[in-house]
Amino acid sequence: MPLPNVPTRRPNNAATRQADTQANKELLFKAILLGLIGLGVLLSPYFITSPGMQGIVANASLVGWFALVLGCAFMGLYLKRRLSASSKP
Repeated sequence: MPLPNVPTRRPNNAATRQADTQANKELLFKAILLGLIGLGVLLSPYFITSPGMQGIVANASLVGWFALVLGCAFMGLYLKRRLSASSKP
């Protein structure tokens, strides 16, 4: 006797909806935080008056770009989740 097929959808109950909502909120928080960190690292050399410190922060621009791109990716994933959840009946 063969085993039944694996379920393709999660159960639609209050516990799974609560977990999905919490995961979406955390993803949005991470996206905003990473975006702010990335912008802070990229824009701070223009506002720092000490040339030595300005050079150190300017050399970390790769980290700023990485944080900004990762924040945008998390925001895109959040929007994808929100749009797919709202289109379900």
